[in-house]
Amino acid sequence: MLFPFAAFAQKTKTERKGEFYFSWGYNKEWYTNSNVKVNQASLGNQYTLHSVQSHDNPGWDKGIFNIPLSIPQYNYRIGYFFDKKRGLAFEINFDHTKHIIQDGQTIRISGTLGGRNIDSSVLFSSSNGFYYFLNNGANFLLFNLVKRWRLWESPTKKFTLDALGKGGIGPVIPHVENSLFGNKNNDGFQLGGWNVGVEGGLKATFFQHVFLEFTNKVDYARYSGLQVYNGTASQAFGTYELILSLGYTFAAGKKISK
Repeated sequence: MLFPFAAFAQKTKTERKGEFYFSWGYNKEWYTNSNVKVNQASLGNQYTLHSVQSHDNPGWDKGIFNIPLSIPQYNYRIGYFFDKKRGLAFEINFDHTKHIIQDGQTIRISGTLGGRNIDSSVLFSSSNGFYYFLNNGANFLLFNLVKRWRLWESPTKKFTLDALGKGGIGPVIPHVENSLFGNKNNDGFQLGGWNVGVEGGLKATFFQHVFLEFTNKVDYARYSGLQVYNGTASQAFGTYELILSLGYTFAAGKKISK
């Protein structure tokens, strides 16, 4: 009578309920045009720079691996699949993105300057006393919910291909550096508003642990209280982002019987 029970016990397997992962990668961005609203009450200035054009700064211009890995536009993810069966996870999602107002463009400016009404244009150029950088980061931090769909799995389970969908909200942590009419700010990091983003892509996992993840992301960020000389600035823009990451995943959490 013990043999059937023993056979059943041998067939019983356990596995971890959850799955922990982390990744590191790099990104490329394109930004929508945006308005920059500047308020310098002590100077009698309250004006808007209209429809400014911006670009990113990937950071590989000096050659791959010739600079520290944290200088280019990087990203990291830390997440946990709390329900592997349904493919649901929570993720901390950070993108170190760089946003620079294009040098050499002529920008419409309207509002008040020195207490006088203006509606004119200005050449936005570092040689002309104008620059505006979020170059140590526009820095999107999101708290995401993640959904995974299994597309294909090899018979040996040594290779899997998944589709991913992500969405979340969180703060932005920009590094603000600028000069307006030749007056420089005290540059530095600050909490500067909020952002929302959605992300979709593919994840290829090798030998159940190492994975490559390629995603497309759309983000909308609103910045406020950004430091400028004797005042603050606000700005909002959309971002389209391409992200390639290398990561590692492993089972975690409570053991369950299969």
